[in-house]
Amino acid sequence: QVTLVESGGGLVQAGGSLRLSCAASGRTFSRYGMGWFRQAPGKEREFVAAISSSGTMTYYTDSVKGRFTISRDNAKNTVFLQMNSLEPEDTAVYYCAARGIGTISERMREYNYWGQGTQVTVSS
Repeated sequence: QVTLVESGGGLVQAGGSLRLSCAASGRTFSRYGMGWFRQAPGKEREFVAAISSSGTMTYYTDSVKGRFTISRDNAKNTVFLQMNSLEPEDTAVYYCAARGIGTISERMREYNYWGQGTQVTVSS
């Protein structure tokens, strides 16, 4: 069982930055592939970024490439999402997710554990 707790969300002006963190419980964090997803009001949850268990492979949805960076610290059981050049379209609840396989995936159904989410609001 893995418990995920996100933090770092908030209100920021367009062009600003935020850094989201996701703290995981358990001793097997370093074996899990991790992902960030988001859900805007009235929209379906969508993939944002993923990172392999070792941190050597990452993958992003096109709309955030060059602006967002996913990383992880396995010693601290934490995964991060650095978000720069934020746009109003980035406004959403951001969710951290873990999958029992160490490879990356953009498919929600392949993630076994989910956090409760953190709100990110970007004002224009």
